[in-house]
Amino acid sequence: MTPVLLLIDVQNNMLRPPEPVPAADTVGPAIAAVLARARSAGALVVHVRNNGTDGDPDVPGSPGWALIHDAQEGEHIVDKETPDSFDGTTLASLLPPSAPLVVAGMQSEFCVRATSLAALRRGHPVTLVSDAHATYDGSEPAAATSKAVEAELSAEGVTVLTSEMVEFAGH
Repeated sequence: MTPVLLLIDVQNNMLRPPEPVPAADTVGPAIAAVLARARSAGALVVHVRNNGTDGDPDVPGSPGWALIHDAQEGEHIVDKETPDSFDGTTLASLLPPSAPLVVAGMQSEFCVRATSLAALRRGHPVTLVSDAHATYDGSEPAAATSKAVEAELSAEGVTVLTSEMVEFAGH
C-alpha cells in the first residue's frame, strides 16, 4: 500500500517571517521535496492546518494561517484545534485502515508528536521525516527538542528516516 503523506501545520506562520522556526531554511525544502515525490507517486496527501485562537499567528483567515503548499486536486485539508490531528477532525475517515503514514511538519514536540502517537494507536505504521519537522527554541534549543521527539517516537515504534530515504512506492 502506498504511504499517505501527512503535512502537519506547514503554514506561513511557521516557515515564513516574522517568526519562522529556526530550521525553516532547511526544513522547508525538505518538506517540498517529500511532497513532490508523494505527488509524483500518486500518494494520498493530507494537509493538516492548525486553527489558532484570538491573538495566535494562525487565526483562520490570517496570512499566518495559510498553507505553504496549496492543496492540489484530490488532496485534502483537515483543520484542527488540538495537537492531535485526529481529535475532532475528519482525518481518520480520509485514511485507508492501517495505511502507512509519512509525517512531516510542525511543531515536533506538539502536533507532530501527538499525531504520530495517535496514528500508532489507530494501527497505522508511521514514518517521521527527520529533516522535515521542526519547532522553536524553548528551554532546549529547537534542534535538541526535535531530536528528543525522534528518540521518543522511535522507542514507540515510529520509523525515522531522512527525506532522501522516504519512498512512496506501494508495499
